[in-house]
Amino acid sequence: MAAHAFDVVVIGAGPGGYVAAIRAAQLGQRVAIVERENLGGICLNWGCIPTKALLRSAEVFHLMHRAKEFGLAVSGASFDLDAVVARSRGVARQLSGGIGHLMKKNRVSVFMGVASLQGAGLVSVKTDRGVEELTARAIILATGARARELPGLEADGDLVWTYRHALQTRRMPKKLLVVGSGAIGIEFASFFNTLGADVTVCEVMDRVLPVEDAEISAFARKAFVKQGMKILEKTTVKKLDRRPGAGVTAHLESAGRTVTADFDTVISAVGIVGNVEGLGLEALGVKIDRTHVVTDEYCRTGVPGLYAIGDIAGAPWLAHKASHEGVMVAELIAGLHPHPIKPGSIAGCTYCHPQVASVGMTEQKAREAGLAVKIGRFPFIGNGKAIALGEQEGLIKTVFDAGTGELLGAHMIGAEVTELIQGYVIGRSLETTEQELMATVFPHPTLSEMMHEAVLDAYGRALHI
Repeated sequence: MAAHAFDVVVIGAGPGGYVAAIRAAQLGQRVAIVERENLGGICLNWGCIPTKALLRSAEVFHLMHRAKEFGLAVSGASFDLDAVVARSRGVARQLSGGIGHLMKKNRVSVFMGVASLQGAGLVSVKTDRGVEELTARAIILATGARARELPGLEADGDLVWTYRHALQTRRMPKKLLVVGSGAIGIEFASFFNTLGADVTVCEVMDRVLPVEDAEISAFARKAFVKQGMKILEKTTVKKLDRRPGAGVTAHLESAGRTVTADFDTVISAVGIVGNVEGLGLEALGVKIDRTHVVTDEYCRTGVPGLYAIGDIAGAPWLAHKASHEGVMVAELIAGLHPHPIKPGSIAGCTYCHPQVASVGMTEQKAREAGLAVKIGRFPFIGNGKAIALGEQEGLIKTVFDAGTGELLGAHMIGAEVTELIQGYVIGRSLETTEQELMATVFPHPTLSEMMHEAVLDAYGRALHI
């Protein structure tokens, strides 16, 4: 058995793990990273990036059908699903290879294999060459998560898919049921609907995109229905009758009544489960709550020298949250004094059509917290750039503390809002009030002007509505 000594060992090379390894190396640490499948983890290989490549193809296809609106002519618009998927996989491979280059550049030792903790500061890695033993004074768990599978909804890769099956499909669904209307479910629903599938979305909660502000959810629902989707809210999939080669019959329960409907494909997108198995965490006394490692605000597990970041450490399950936790932990290990990550200042983005983005408290959450609020809204139809782009369906909403002027939350739906939201994120990080935001000069003509107007509207000063 080969033995190697390091200062820091990172288990998992997703957006949390590889960033933690880079930052630790920058701070002079001897670093190793262990990955069992692909550098870049789920995000680069099976999540964030390849899904955006698919959605970009769908967006271009959608615009091709709108060519006449822009004074253009396109005839015979069609798509090649194999080529669309191949482009997405190629993007993932390119970025995964880039992570390998970053590891070499920063002199991070990479071990491809399955890791387990054998004791304090001791990691065993099963590789193709045998077992490698790594020692370190600090270990960072960044093993991520996988798709949750509910009883009866288990994926088979044929009739019932997870995101992995959907990302590499060679078959275009004709009649698709998407179970779950969070970011993953809605993005795939949007993709396949744009390409012509008959899409039904089933959501157990009382509205689609249930973590978003209720007003944004309602706007999204209206847009999805206009696009041809069927939206079933407060509905549970009780059972699937699978008929290989012939489709699936879904038993759908709502308000105590069960109906059946036939589909050729089902995508299950009902949440995630932390990858905590097989690591030896229980033997070390690591506390696990509903498949996620319990940590403090600095990602410490309670076991000296052992940290957990990213999806394995719980919500919000976002790549950018994992990356910043990785940086924070690397700096903590190196003896610096980083600030803890504030979940309320982390933006969430959904890349459906129209896009959805948000940060901070919803109006409902703010009111439930007993806060007096001022609400501002501005519609895309009032913005010159949006009209010029042909993207006039959308809304920007702001939530302010009426007493202090603090920006409590911002919620958007419409074209490119996943890029716009960062302006409000910075505002929250700098603890700006409505005064600074109103005094800021936004460039014209841009979509970002709507962000200014939504602030002005909260205080009765909107100019263009």
